[in-house]
Amino acid sequence: MSTNVFTGTMPALMTPCKPDRTPDFDALVHKGKQMIDAGMSAVVYCGSMGDWPLLTDAQRMEGVERLVDAGLPVVIGTGAINTKSAVAHAAHAQKVGAVGLMVIPRVLSRGSSPAAQRNHFKAILSAAPDVPAIIYNSPYYGFATRADLFIALRTEHSNLIGFKEFGGKDDLRYAAENITSQDEQVTLMVGVDTEVFHGFVNCGATGSITGIGTALPREALLLAALSKKAAQGHAEARRRALELTEAIQVLSSFDEGPDLVLYYKHLLVLNGEQEYRLHFNETDELTDAQRNYCEQQYDLFQTWYADWSKQGGVIAECT
Repeated sequence: MSTNVFTGTMPALMTPCKPDRTPDFDALVHKGKQMIDAGMSAVVYCGSMGDWPLLTDAQRMEGVERLVDAGLPVVIGTGAINTKSAVAHAAHAQKVGAVGLMVIPRVLSRGSSPAAQRNHFKAILSAAPDVPAIIYNSPYYGFATRADLFIALRTEHSNLIGFKEFGGKDDLRYAAENITSQDEQVTLMVGVDTEVFHGFVNCGATGSITGIGTALPREALLLAALSKKAAQGHAEARRRALELTEAIQVLSSFDEGPDLVLYYKHLLVLNGEQEYRLHFNETDELTDAQRNYCEQQYDLFQTWYADWSKQGGVIAECT
């Protein structure tokens, strides 16, 4: 496949709720448009951030279709317990015109079996042969895709063009050293907000999928731009990217924990987006301590950024 859609920065969209805690697809489309207008290259829907385990297959497909019909470039997650469901989502993605697939491992049933995962991946890739796909590697799914499996799958499925790594610094290094550097047509996407600099500079990533970027799109895009420039050997860009990485570290680290959706929805509420106030489960909420800490760190970062971003130079060039 000649066109690599997995470049740039893509926000992982969360699913907003109506008062009855059903999906608000009008608000979802509005958010998707907002992200593209901000400069994101595409939107990702129904990865972990989209709460895919809490939605029905019909709801997930409706969300995807609504985003595509709005003219947005959409990458969809194929997470499922049952391979048949994952295949249905992949086939639907091709039918409605999604630009990419994020192939998520089989979970719970035989999730640790390489043979089961190989068959799971193959079924998804075969169901949407015309849609570029990346494998999503995450410790939360309980299975690490190693180089031998990826290479074997790519040999058989030309639509498999890359790897999204959520495992952190060491796993990004493994992916770069053993998987994505084998072929310039194979891409690496940074999948965790804390490792954007490391992914671009040390691992040759071509793009990132961001959680914090849903609340701070300008800042997430700037970090990616500075990191890309640093990857070309630009000394000032390297220094500024590391400064921004350190300043946004706490907010980015919410991406690594089980409450990531709770934290990032709360940041959107702080931005004035009340449609993200509710969660699908009534008991899913931050504690008072978590909420206060989140707000303190958000205020601190925004105060720092307002001062730091005035310094010009490569910051202004990349903004």
